Amino acid sequence: MTARTEDATRAGRPAARTSRGRLTGGAAEQLSRADRVARGKDARALAPLESQAEFAPDASRDPVGLLLDQEKSRVPELVPVRNGRMLVSPFTFYRGAALPMAADLATTPTSGLRVQLCGDAHLSNFGAFASPERRLIFDVNDFDETLPGPFEWDVKRLAASLVVAGRDNGLGGKACRKIVLAGVERYRKAMQEFSEQSFLEVWYARLDVDEAISEFQARMKASRVKAAKNMVAQAHTHDSMQALSKLTTSVGGQPRIISDPPLIEPIEEAYADQQASAIDEVVHGVLGKYQRTLQSDRTYLLQHFTLVQVARKVVGVGSVGTRCWIALTGAGDGTEPLFLQVKEAQTSALANYCGRSQYSNQGERVVAGQHLMQAESDIFLGWTRAADPDGVDRDYYVRQLKDWKFSAPIEQMAPSDLATYAGLCGWTLARAHARSGDRVALAAYLGGSSKFDQAIADFAEKYADQNDRDHAALQAAVKDGRVQATTGI
Repeated sequence: MTARTEDATRAGRPAARTSRGRLTGGAAEQLSRADRVARGKDARALAPLESQAEFAPDASRDPVGLLLDQEKSRVPELVPVRNGRMLVSPFTFYRGAALPMAADLATTPTSGLRVQLCGDAHLSNFGAFASPERRLIFDVNDFDETLPGPFEWDVKRLAASLVVAGRDNGLGGKACRKIVLAGVERYRKAMQEFSEQSFLEVWYARLDVDEAISEFQARMKASRVKAAKNMVAQAHTHDSMQALSKLTTSVGGQPRIISDPPLIEPIEEAYADQQASAIDEVVHGVLGKYQRTLQSDRTYLLQHFTLVQVARKVVGVGSVGTRCWIALTGAGDGTEPLFLQVKEAQTSALANYCGRSQYSNQGERVVAGQHLMQAESDIFLGWTRAADPDGVDRDYYVRQLKDWKFSAPIEQMAPSDLATYAGLCGWTLARAHARSGDRVALAAYLGGSSKFDQAIADFAEKYADQNDRDHAALQAAVKDGRVQATTGI
């Protein structure tokens, strides 16, 4: 019996069925509003709002050891690239350290209120991309670690990232705290707003970038408004046509992916002929099989495209070393390119701490979590399993490589802009959590005061300090040879 179920039973109210790998939002909708409010308030007995500030790391914790264990399932020659990227700054370390933080969060108080977690909700994992209606929307955009779990974990991951990024930008403690409070307060107030809405209203809610700019325009300097609009215009150019001009060259009248090792390497250059042929066959198979997980109209659309070339791609920070391919496809006479990304999905970093996924296929776990949390998802998002050339069955998910995707230049943001951005992230995360969790209970738990906000800000400062120490520990491990790192990539 989970703590939340036990609390509800003691209070004489019906409890939604729970399991460590599943959500209870749907069952919660069947309870009365009064029961759901009481559930949220009861959760304060389990984790008082002030307790969300607590973080007391055990002396035996070994974040570098966790990262080394995680390396075992990754492509060996790419692991040093990941470590090198994590060395760059405390923020890049933080981006790659979802696993150590999951282990740390497992030691902190939780309310027992579960949602579908992003699992890696730092501020760089929010961004803009095109909706199927061709509107630019802002949402969570990375789901490699998604899994059901305590809602606080995403909030704390976001809050601590704001402090770490703020420090990287040269901001002092007061400025960083103000930014964190802006994000967490917006999360709390948005959850209150969603708690008053119908389930369908919550489901249809989304953050339209053009509308957001209009809303903030009166409070922004003219230069900032112009810069925001220029970023939107630039985002509209980030599509497969732009990728074609940037990532390919013409050879014999045919587009060929430009080699930029180790970041992007055509498989025929990265591998011996026989192995390259085997990988090409795997990607062909993935693109064929995964279509079964798409809507029928999207399968029909995708069948108009033919695979032209495959390349290996190094992505992100935390994902470096997982197997990732980009597939250049073309339709018609070859003038209509479509870049797809075929990415390996491994077990979530959260799995050992908040329960294994109900999905046996990790690609399906990623896709299901993304569909549940995002207001709109890529029309080509799907999943499958494939036998790789080394004989190991691996799970993959597929999505477009470029479709108006755009990330905010966080390192260039002034404190006021970073606070505004934190608020956008806070609202977006609340909307994602309100879709999968019991938004009424969550709102009741969070309450109308700033107690939760202040507690999370306290936690964020403590964890940013810990992150600095962990970053230094990685530097020391590289220096003494325990960890291999390739810098400058």
